[in-house]
Amino acid sequence: MIGKLNKDAVRRRIHTRIRKKVKGDAVRPRLAVFRSLKHIYAQIIDDRTGTTLASASSNEKSGSKNGGNLAGAKEIGQLVAQRAVEKGVKKVVFDRGGFLYHGRIKALADAAREAGLEF
Repeated sequence: MIGKLNKDAVRRRIHTRIRKKVKGDAVRPRLAVFRSLKHIYAQIIDDRTGTTLASASSNEKSGSKNGGNLAGAKEIGQLVAQRAVEKGVKKVVFDRGGFLYHGRIKALADAAREAGLEF
């Protein structure tokens, strides 16, 4: 028997399962989200070429003053959406990274939708 898995191991298994289905390409790149205890990160990735088209994080010098809390997640969602729209990306595929879709992840997604991304 494997034993009890910690939360991070469970999240990684869920994330692997999600990534089998969710793929980003030039037409619909992937909006990948990662959250830590202190910060939240978002990237728009073209998986065909392996390039990051736009990114934002609460860890940037010009980034959020709120860090990784709910208000910070909203700011990062708006920021990554603005940067994506500037690059000509409007439609994306959302990759929640194995995290449950509530709280900071949901706030980031809703803010990105309001700022112009479609998913």
